[in-house]
Amino acid sequence: MTFGPPPADFDGPAPMPQQPAWTAPSPIERTLYEAKARGDWAAYYETLASVELYVELRPDKADVFDSIYPLFHHDPRTGAEWLHLYTTGMLPAPDPHHRFEWAGLNWFATASWAQRPNPPALVVNPGTPCEAFLPPLPPHNLAWTQAAARAGTPRFKMCLRALHTGGALHGPVAHGLALGALLSVTNGEYWNTMAHHGEGYQTERQRLSEWWDVTSRQDWLDRVHQLLSTAQRSSVWEFALDLRHSIARDFGGHVDTAYWKQAVTRVLRARSEPHTVLTEDGVTAVEPRPAEEVAAQIDGVHRLIGRITRYEARMRADGLLAEGRYVTSVDAWDLGRAPNMARWGLAARFGTLDEAESAVRAASAAAARSYRSWQDFSAAYALGRCLHFDDEEFGKWYEEMVSAHRILTEDPGSPWLNIPFK
Repeated sequence: MTFGPPPADFDGPAPMPQQPAWTAPSPIERTLYEAKARGDWAAYYETLASVELYVELRPDKADVFDSIYPLFHHDPRTGAEWLHLYTTGMLPAPDPHHRFEWAGLNWFATASWAQRPNPPALVVNPGTPCEAFLPPLPPHNLAWTQAAARAGTPRFKMCLRALHTGGALHGPVAHGLALGALLSVTNGEYWNTMAHHGEGYQTERQRLSEWWDVTSRQDWLDRVHQLLSTAQRSSVWEFALDLRHSIARDFGGHVDTAYWKQAVTRVLRARSEPHTVLTEDGVTAVEPRPAEEVAAQIDGVHRLIGRITRYEARMRADGLLAEGRYVTSVDAWDLGRAPNMARWGLAARFGTLDEAESAVRAASAAAARSYRSWQDFSAAYALGRCLHFDDEEFGKWYEEMVSAHRILTEDPGSPWLNIPFK
């Protein structure tokens, strides 16, 4: 579709003629569509100002992170410049040649290029039923620029968001993405976008570098592999939890904390004695470890057990863990991050859609082998996150998990209530 310049007396797009019902990707596009259909441009602009708007980046400036450098389109008839803006549900699937970054409507109203004598016009979701033209010059731009100024920068936190079309809702991919929903809800991202742009190409690259030390495709592939193999979580955590789980299986249920600590002491002391192991080079003798080193390790695992039991008691009180249940493994901490890592790498153009989807499917299969229910998975993920970050402060790292867990177990639209865990 070719867009021409607005008429001289332009005061907003004309009301949309009656059309067959359209299934919008998300509530955002539906709200825009309905506002346009009834000619309610105040509502259209207010909605637009409250959400993320994505713009394609200039190919030569995509990796210049000091600002957003949009790719402008030119009308071949008039030479007029256009800037295409997209809401999340209208973004094309990620590919190596097109990169997008998001900003709030206020940024587009106040950017330096918007102050030129003949600034580019803005077209929202071009070629779709919720498309609209935002005139660039006074007095026609007054309504949408005022809405932008009132809204500021949109931020979504602690909410369940999903695409109704264009996103996975059933099957292994949806199940795998639902494993990452605790983090998606916490960050206010769409939980089911396999063709993921996240917070934009530049932001995702910066996030991967800052939080994960991922700056290349190989770094990303390594992180995905580590998470799927649960190599990122602590082996000491897993040792303690696996030992308790073994005792519970052998003796039928509740494991007294004192007995658990005694078992840790016995196992670690036995491992410190001289013994032989079978390696690639044959039978190898293992020398005894110093008594002080063994005692320090035992003391450290005992302290860890104290932390675990206190977290579990708090999680039972807050509804994350059912009464009488305990966490059997913190593999969920890695398996819940793996689908997000897969999507982040796609958004940062370190991997392909097929590679990301394969990782999500692998996470789904691994979680189904390790856990019985979304409740068990959630508690294990929360414990892993808190052992890693929280240091028994029961602060942000813990409170976010409580809030996200409640949303995912109570909201009727939650994948956890609509996708069987197994």
